[in-house]
Amino acid sequence: MKAAAEPLIQWYPGHMAAAMRRIDRYIGLIDIVIEVVDARLPRTGANPMLAAVAGRRPRLIVLTREDLAEPAATVKWLMYFKKLHQPALTVNGKRPRSIAKIRPYLTDLAAKRNGAGAQKRALVVGIPNSGKSSVINGLIGHAAAATENRPGVTRGLQWFRVHPFLELMDTPGILVPKIETAQAQWMLALTGAIPRERYDPQDVVDRFAAWAETKPQPRGRIPTLQTFADARGFRRRGNLSDLHNAAHSYIKAFNDGVFGRTTLELPPDDRKRA
Repeated sequence: MKAAAEPLIQWYPGHMAAAMRRIDRYIGLIDIVIEVVDARLPRTGANPMLAAVAGRRPRLIVLTREDLAEPAATVKWLMYFKKLHQPALTVNGKRPRSIAKIRPYLTDLAAKRNGAGAQKRALVVGIPNSGKSSVINGLIGHAAAATENRPGVTRGLQWFRVHPFLELMDTPGILVPKIETAQAQWMLALTGAIPRERYDPQDVVDRFAAWAETKPQPRGRIPTLQTFADARGFRRRGNLSDLHNAAHSYIKAFNDGVFGRTTLELPPDDRKRA
C-alpha cells in the first residue's frame, strides 16, 4: 500500500513573477536594499532571489515581529548575521519608536554607497506578509503603504519619500517559485505568507503542534488542535468537534501571540534545535 502523498502548499501567482522582472529593471536606480523578514523564521522567511537582486549593494536585514519571537533565539540570529558581516536589526512594526531604529542604519549604509548628502533610493523587499508596509509607514511617519494581516495586499511597485535625500520603493511580497520542503510549507502557511485558500489549516496546525512537542516548552503552552477546539467550544451538528474552523482560529491565535513567543528555526550553526 502506497503512503499518502505529502500535501503540497505552493503559491507563486503571476504578479510575483512580473514584480521580479520589474525589480530587475529598476535595480540600477537602487543604492540600498532593505530585506524584511519575520523574526520567527529568518531562514525560511527569506527569499534567496530577493537577496541576489541586491548584488553588491549594501543590504540591511530587518527582522520584524520581534514581539512574537523568542528573545534568546533572536539574539542568536543577530549574532549569526554579525558573523557574516551582514547588518541586521529587529523591530516591532506596531511601534514607531522601534521602526525608528532603522534610520541610522540607512544613513550609514547610504553614506558608504554614494557619500553623505546625496540623493539615495532604497528598495524594500520581502516575502508576503513579512511586515514591509509597516516598516515603510513607520519610516515615513504616516500610513501610506497598505497594511493587512494577509498576503498579497501590495501588488505593484510604489515610491515613498522618507526625507529630501531618501526615497523608498515598496514591492509586492514575493515567494520562491517552489517551496522545497513540507516543513517550509507549513511554517510559511502558519505565519501568514500564504493565503488561507491555498492550504489545509488542520494539516498545518497538526504539523506545528507535532513540531512543538519535540521542543522544550512550559507544559501545555502550545496546545494540540483538539485541545484548542475543546477549550474554545468549536462544535458542529451532532456535538462533534469543528476542527476546520478551530484550525483557522488556532492560526490567528498563534499570530496574535496567544501561545507565547515562538521561534520556528535557529541559525544553521546552532545544533541544539532544528
